[in-house]
Parts: sequence; structure tokens; C-alpha cells
Amino acid sequence: MSEATSPVSRSGQGHGPPSLRGGHGGGAGPSMLFHHFETMVQQKAAVELGMWLFLAQEVMFFGGLFMAYVYYRNKFHDAFVHASKHLDVTLGTVNTVVLIGSSLTMALAVDAAQKGKRDRTRNLVVATMVLGLVFMGIKAYEYHHKWVEGLIPGAGFSGEATLGHGSHIFFILYFMMTGLHALHMIIGEGLMIMLLVWNKQGKVTGEYPSRCHAMGLYWHFVDIVWIWLFPMLYLVSRH
Repeated sequence: MSEATSPVSRSGQGHGPPSLRGGHGGGAGPSMLFHHFETMVQQKAAVELGMWLFLAQEVMFFGGLFMAYVYYRNKFHDAFVHASKHLDVTLGTVNTVVLIGSSLTMALAVDAAQKGKRDRTRNLVVATMVLGLVFMGIKAYEYHHKWVEGLIPGAGFSGEATLGHGSHIFFILYFMMTGLHALHMIIGEGLMIMLLVWNKQGKVTGEYPSRCHAMGLYWHFVDIVWIWLFPMLYLVSRH
């Protein structure tokens, strides 16, 4: 590996001792520093900024769907009210509690990573993954129930006559928003697997917990999206 790409070989190129380049002291800095960064402090800032920028464009992406929901709910108010009552509030509430629990375990995993507790980090990441799988299992059951009821948008949709004109748009938006959220959950599960591998390899340390922190930001964002979806789809028309 050439000196231009090897993070270890940079340690002898006059960039100062590890304590200055890593910003924390200790030997973890040189092995974690990528060639295009001067210091660990700069690298950490870049990782976190990159994740925040990614989440900002995700906000705009989901924001467009939220705006479409508001527009069509005002246009087909009665149909949206009746259609919303065909969603299972109990299952939605359970899923909300499950995701809040997964946010707690993820936050604790980040804290453990910052303290250099690799075993605790691993256990909490696994707990987060399990809760995520529980969420997706419940959501799959909900989707199956809608299939049985004939409320899947398309040629077989049977709700237009009973729920009113525009109810199919409610279920189109329901499946689009919850489906995209579920896709983000699946991606999050993949990221958690990567995090477990990095943790096992010793790449998530108290000196460099940024990988875990970035994954935590993503997971919390996905949870927050559901916190908006749940009342908007399940509760807003119930009174």
C-alpha cells in the first residue's frame, strides 16, 4: 500500500505525534485516520456533517410525501377519515413503543461506544436490531390484513364504494410512506450489521466512536419519521 493511501504510514510524515493528530491521545488515532484527513478531529467532523447532510435531504424527501398527504386529505376529507379508521391503532401503538425502545437501545449503544465498552455496544446494537425486526414483522402483518380486506391500491381495491371517492389515494399514500419507511428500516438493519463487524474488528473505540454515532443518527431519524407517520395516518381523524 502506498504512503498516499495508508493511514498508518502517515504517522511518520511530520504531521506531529498521535496525540496531536488524533485529538485524543493514544494509539488508536493513526490506525483510524484516513489519508484524505489531516487529524482525527477533522475526520470526526466530516463523518457527522456528512450524515447530517444526508438526513437533511431525507427530510425533504419525506416532506414531499407529507405535503401530498395534507393536500389530498383536504381534498377528500371524508374519504380519508373513513379510510383511516381501517388502520389498526393498537398495532400502530405497539410499533411506536417498539421503535421508541429501539431508539433507547441505540442511544445506549452510542454511549457504550464512546466509553470503549465493546461488549456492551455489541449487545445493545443487537437489541436495536431485534426491535427493528419486531417492528417490521408487525408491519408485515398489517399489510397482509389490508390484502385480505381488499384495500391494496390497484385493480382489486374494494374500498372506493364503501369508504368514499378518494379512499384509494389514502391507501396509496399509506403504502408509499410506510413502505419507504420500512425500506429505511431494512437499510438500518444492514447498517447495524456493518456496525457489529466494525465493533468486532476494533474499529469502534472510545477514541473513535463516530461510526456508531453516525449510525445512531440514521436510526433516530427513521424513528422520528414514524413518530410523524403514526398520528398522521392512524390518529388524526379519530375523535
